[in-house]
Amino acid sequence: METFYLKEEYIQLDKLLKIVKVANSGGMAHMLVEDGLVKVNGFFEMRKRAKIRVGDKVEVQGVTIHVVAEEVLGD
Repeated sequence: METFYLKEEYIQLDKLLKIVKVANSGGMAHMLVEDGLVKVNGFFEMRKRAKIRVGDKVEVQGVTIHVVAEEVLGD
């Protein structure tokens, strides 16, 4: 299981797959989604640019990615 700390409101699914190194390239990320190998919150996701938000769980090729909010440290 991996944890991804989200800094923005959302991240596109294809970009997330590249950042966590499940896919080596954008093309590979697109193929994983097109081939029906990616689940978001337990459902197969067919949109390459689906918006992944805090609280989402992405599963692909035996890897589970939990998306959590990045902690903001105050002064």
